[in-house]
Amino acid sequence: MVIPEHDFGMHDVISAIARLGILPTVVIDDAADAVPLGHALKAGGLPAAEVTFRTAAAPMALRAIAEDEEMLVGAGTVLTAQQLDGARDAGATFIVAPGFNPAVVERCRDLGLVVIPGVSTPTEIEMALNAGIDVVKFFPSEALGGVRMLRALSAPYTKVRFIPTGGINSENVAGYLSLPCVLAVGGSWMVAPELVRAKRFDEVTRLTEHAMNIVRSVRS
Repeated sequence: MVIPEHDFGMHDVISAIARLGILPTVVIDDAADAVPLGHALKAGGLPAAEVTFRTAAAPMALRAIAEDEEMLVGAGTVLTAQQLDGARDAGATFIVAPGFNPAVVERCRDLGLVVIPGVSTPTEIEMALNAGIDVVKFFPSEALGGVRMLRALSAPYTKVRFIPTGGINSENVAGYLSLPCVLAVGGSWMVAPELVRAKRFDEVTRLTEHAMNIVRSVRS
């Protein structure tokens, strides 16, 4: 699937994430690993990456991956407007935050960037809805009750779509993907930091292929 990321609007970003079903949560310590990691994800059938802003290398890594027009690239763990500006300048087409930060949400709206804020309670879901946002990150998913909690939350909030993240792996991902309220899942098991540091990109591709097979199996 070819994704011309620089032409993406809000609807296109959300639709692309929904089609893929998995949003890889990437931690990169060395920006030199960014391009081969992007290639490994594409080879596994998943041309997307949420580059988390937890390391000094993140802006440069995001920029390197974003140069590939077939990749959908966003920034994760965005906590401040300053980080957001750096992510935008590096080529991020969407922003993911662990919580609901009104300043980050407002800045994204000013810049025309898609923002997926994190929620864990009904109050935060309603904050997102009041801001015109109906796609949210549910984090940390497994610690909060996982599939069972999402079933309960989705009952009163029927128009909200969730991207659960936190503790999701190849063993439990199918359960999440089977929920109608789940747009996609966020996960790092196919791009575990230790694999990236060891430059085991062939293993990244193998795990990604397996993950995408699960997506196809559940959705078929």
